[in-house]
Amino acid sequence: MIPVRCFSCGKVIASSWDEYKRRTKDGEDPAQVMDDLGITRYCCRRILLSHVELVDTLAPYQ
Repeated sequence: MIPVRCFSCGKVIASSWDEYKRRTKDGEDPAQVMDDLGITRYCCRRILLSHVELVDTLAPYQ
């Protein structure tokens, strides 16, 4: 689950996650996708780049 807001600056970033994931999966450059989505701060970019979806992996163990 992607955080709703950036931990450092408080900008809403969760609304951009689905499009970011789709476009990078299609082969686009992650830096260009984030620029197009308006995510320009390093703190916000860090969250999108380093996020790993573990929900599907951990769900069977509940």
